[in-house]
Amino acid sequence: MDIILVSGATSRARTLTLDWRHLVAGSLALISLFIVFTLLFNYVTLRYAAATQHPLLRAIVLADQRQEALKTQQVVQGHLTAMAIRMGELQAQMLRLDGLGERLARLAGLKPQDMPAMQPGRVPGRGGAESSLPSRQVSVDEFAELLGKLARQVDQRTDQLGVLEALLVQDSANRKFLPTLLPILDGWHSSNFGYRIDPFTGTQSFHEGIDFPAETGTPIFAAASGKVVEAGFHPQYGKVIEIDHGNGLLSRYAHASQVLVQDGELVVRGQRIGAVGSTGRSTGPHLHFEVRLNGVPQNPARFLQSSS
Repeated sequence: MDIILVSGATSRARTLTLDWRHLVAGSLALISLFIVFTLLFNYVTLRYAAATQHPLLRAIVLADQRQEALKTQQVVQGHLTAMAIRMGELQAQMLRLDGLGERLARLAGLKPQDMPAMQPGRVPGRGGAESSLPSRQVSVDEFAELLGKLARQVDQRTDQLGVLEALLVQDSANRKFLPTLLPILDGWHSSNFGYRIDPFTGTQSFHEGIDFPAETGTPIFAAASGKVVEAGFHPQYGKVIEIDHGNGLLSRYAHASQVLVQDGELVVRGQRIGAVGSTGRSTGPHLHFEVRLNGVPQNPARFLQSSS
């Protein structure tokens, strides 16, 4: 494109030739001016809107503020929703921990009043002097981080309590096969384990069990769970019951007046298996109680004391 310039003084004509490069440069200049003008207008609008109180400017500012507030609210609501879901999961895990704690307390022989922290609605006390350092509000990101840390701790405690519960259950099961329960309720000893003066011969002899004096017919209970391997009559023991508890451990109940179990029967700890009598080599109604390990007599008192 050619532009012809004519001067009135000299009557001379000048010609300017514009090609595509001039057009591109001009377009860029116009775009730059438009951007600068827009930025300047926005700056002036936001800077002086409050001072001028112009309705149009105030409407523009309020629209921008509402839009930003809406975006912020949506972001915060998203965080709150995610944290609420996570909080629900933690509450479910806490209920599981409470259940585990109650079961562990029962396995350990603890009562609810022995553990105040496990009672519903009971919050452990906390306190301390007010800090001299300035305090600040916890941000959403910090709260989310704390919530995640708490979730990891809850998961870890759940796993630990689960393992502990398994160990306690196994230990409880093992204890049920140890003869630690008194075979006679409120029984007392008339003759202990070890050397004594034999009531028939008057000589010193080894007594392989403990004697519990009781009235004829007094119930005899299994000191531990096991399998009956002998339920019959013995010339010296009289009516006798022998229970195999596994691992070479056996308990014997002698001089009974009545046998309520039979060979091969499975009995549980605390089950009534017979009645006190004075059959066999006996001077009066009592229960002769023995504990043997691989055929070797053991002091029953050591087992019975472990239950207290």
